[in-house]
Amino acid sequence: MRKAKPKKRLVLPDPVFNDQKVSKFVNHLMYDGKKTISYEIFYNALDIVKGKMAKEEKTPLEIWKTALDNITPQVEVKSRRIGGATFQVPTEIRPDRKESVSMKNMINFARKRSGKSMAEKLAAEIMDAYNNQGGAFKRKEDMHRMAEANRAFAHFRF
Repeated sequence: MRKAKPKKRLVLPDPVFNDQKVSKFVNHLMYDGKKTISYEIFYNALDIVKGKMAKEEKTPLEIWKTALDNITPQVEVKSRRIGGATFQVPTEIRPDRKESVSMKNMINFARKRSGKSMAEKLAAEIMDAYNNQGGAFKRKEDMHRMAEANRAFAHFRF
């Protein structure tokens, strides 16, 4: 590449939990720059999780972090063209991309759910991910299965 890599932008921590991960999640959740609405949706979802999972000894934020860890993929497949044939080559994912992929999966599957408000749908997806089920967890399992099936092409890694 001719140009220098752009500098990583610093994400400021969120106002309630003082956590950068929450801010990144809210940035992915946001539509049209409406960050206040995104924060409202996220905090309402955590309140719903707190109400429904009262028997858990963890805080809603810890439940959310555990849910994110449960749906974070370790490997993915990338298409690689070699001699006219396209192979699905399994590669490990960089830590920042892992985090981003898991957040986007959680949000996308929450949006696809049927429910009243986005906060309720997000809360349901968080609880499912915490219990190792739901759409986002299934997506992670599919990614791992695909990488395992194409392990023979791992030597084409780049």
